[in-house]
Amino acid sequence: MESNQRNKYIPLIIAVSVLVGILTGTFYSKRFSNERKEYSANFTTSNKLNGLLRIINDQYVDTVNMTQLIEDAMPQILGELDPHSSYIPAKDLQAVNDDLAGSFSGIGVQFTIQQDTIHISNVIPGGPSEKVGIMAGDRIVEIDDSAFVGKIVTNYESMKRLKGPKGSEVKLGIFRQGEKELLHFTIVRGDIPVKSIDAAYMLNDKFGYIKVNKFGETTYPEMLISLAQLHQQNCQGIVIDLRGNTGGYMGPAIQMVNEFLPKGRLIVYTQGRMAPRENYPSNGTGSSQEMPIIVLLDEGSASASEIFAGAIQDNDRGTIIGRRSFGKGLVQQPIEFNDGSAIRLTIARYYTPSGRCIQKPYNKGRDEEYELDILTRYEHGEFFSQDSIKQDESHIYYTSIGRPVYGGGGIMPDIFVPQDTIGMTSYFRMAINRGLTVQFCFQYTDQNRAKLQKYDNADDLLKYLKTQNILEKFARFAESKGLKRRNILMYKAKEHFDRNLYGNIIYNMLNMEEYLKYLNQSDKTVLKALEILEKEEAFPKAPEQKLEQNEGTEKTIAQANQRSQEKSATRQADGDICCIA
Repeated sequence: MESNQRNKYIPLIIAVSVLVGILTGTFYSKRFSNERKEYSANFTTSNKLNGLLRIINDQYVDTVNMTQLIEDAMPQILGELDPHSSYIPAKDLQAVNDDLAGSFSGIGVQFTIQQDTIHISNVIPGGPSEKVGIMAGDRIVEIDDSAFVGKIVTNYESMKRLKGPKGSEVKLGIFRQGEKELLHFTIVRGDIPVKSIDAAYMLNDKFGYIKVNKFGETTYPEMLISLAQLHQQNCQGIVIDLRGNTGGYMGPAIQMVNEFLPKGRLIVYTQGRMAPRENYPSNGTGSSQEMPIIVLLDEGSASASEIFAGAIQDNDRGTIIGRRSFGKGLVQQPIEFNDGSAIRLTIARYYTPSGRCIQKPYNKGRDEEYELDILTRYEHGEFFSQDSIKQDESHIYYTSIGRPVYGGGGIMPDIFVPQDTIGMTSYFRMAINRGLTVQFCFQYTDQNRAKLQKYDNADDLLKYLKTQNILEKFARFAESKGLKRRNILMYKAKEHFDRNLYGNIIYNMLNMEEYLKYLNQSDKTVLKALEILEKEEAFPKAPEQKLEQNEGTEKTIAQANQRSQEKSATRQADGDICCIA
C-alpha cells in the first residue's frame, strides 16, 4: 500500500525537476546571452580593442598575462601604420634616449664581449674608470661581488649593470694580464659624454673634414666647436660626412644647416593631417655662409641627414657626393606612458625646400619588404652604376637656380661615386661576414698592447704594422676558426684586407678620428670631394638652356627657377623643436 502511494508522486517529482531545470537553464542562458550582447554592444559603441581584451581576460580557456599580451601587441599595431612608428618598452627607453641625449651616467669605458666575457677596449679620458686605474685590455669578471661571466653576459645585461645613477657606486673584479690575482675597484658613476662628431680635422692645408654620426642634443654645439677649430687652421672649404648617419633629432639638423645659409632661405617644412604646414627658415646668423661645402651621403644616410643634405642641395649651397640616401621623410613625435614606455608616432612628413618628400614608397604592414629595400638596390646594381637608378619623372622638382631634383625615394647625389668592389673576393666577404677580421684585430691588439702603445698616431702605428705580416697572421687565425685558406683569393683582396685589418687595430689602440684619418686617405668619395674643392666647383652652376640657333651659332641662357619660394612666418631655426626625424 505504502509503495503504491509513493509511486503516485513519482510523475509529479519528475515534472517539478524538469521545470526547475528549464527555468535554471533559461536563467543562465539569458544571463550569458546578455553578457554576449553587452560585449557586442561594446564592440560597436566603445573601443573594440578594449572589448577584445576584456573578453580574453574573462573567458579565455587558460590564464593570460594581460600586461605581456598588450606589450606584444603594441609593436604589431604600430607596425600597421608605417615603418617608423614604433613602440619602446620601458626597459629600453633609457638606452634609446641616452644615445641622443649627449650623455649618460656610467663608468666610462668602451667594451666588447668576447668568449662570454667583457673586454675593455678603450677607457674614456677623464672618466670615472680612468680615475681609479682601469686600463684598456682589462676584463670584467665580477660586478658587485658577483661573478659575471658566461651566457649571462650580453650587451643588454652588461649595460644594465654598469650604467646607473650619477654618484652611485659599482664594484668591479678585473682580470689583468700579468697579474696573478683579481684586481678590485670601486667606481663612482659619473656623466659620460656621447659624442655626435667622430672626427674634425684638416684633410690638407686648405680643406677640413667633419664626420657626424648622429643628430643628438649636443650635435649642434659640437659642430660649432669643430667649425671654430677648423677656421683657426685657415680652413677654406669643408666636407661634411653623413654616410651611415641614420638621423636623430630634427632640430640640430636645422641649426646646422643654418650655419651655411643666408637669411630667409627655407631649410625644411613639415606637414601632416593634424599638423598644419610649418616652415623652418634660416635666420642669417650662420658663421660659414660663404664657405664651400661638400656633403657625403650613402644608402645609410637617413632622416635628419636627408634634411641637411636636401636643404644644401635645394638651395644650391653646396655639392652632394656619394650614393642615394635611405629615403626617410616621416617625422615622429615621442609620447611617453606612465609605466615608463613610449611610442614614436608619425605625425607629419617633412619636405625639402623645393617641395620634395623624399620618403621612399612603403606598403602598410609590410615592413620586411621595406627593410629589404637596401638589398634590392644592391641586387639591381644601384651601388655600382648610376644608370641603374630609375628616377620618377612624375616627382621632378627644381632647385633655387633651376637644377632638376627628384622626390619619391631619398636624396640623389649631384656626383655619384660607386661602392668600391675592385679586388673584392668571396674569401674576403666570408671573413667580414663571419666577423673574423674584428675578432682577430681585437685579439692581436690585446696580445700586443705593450708594443702598440709606443705609437700615438695613425701614421707611426701604420708603419709598424706594415712590418708585422698582419695578413698572414690573420689567415692562420681565420683557418683556426673554420675559414679555409685561399691564397689566390686572399692576395687578390689584399688592399681590402690591409685597410680593414690596419684600420681596426688603429681604432682599438687610438681613437675614431685616427681611424678615419687612415681610411680617408684611400676613400674614393672623400678624394672626389677634395677634387671638387680644389677645382672650386663646390657651388652648383645653373643649367644651360638652348634658346635659338642663328647662323650656326648656338646661344644659351641659364635656366631660371620658376618656382616662387614661400616666405616663412614661423619660428626660427633655433626654436624649440620636439620632433624626432
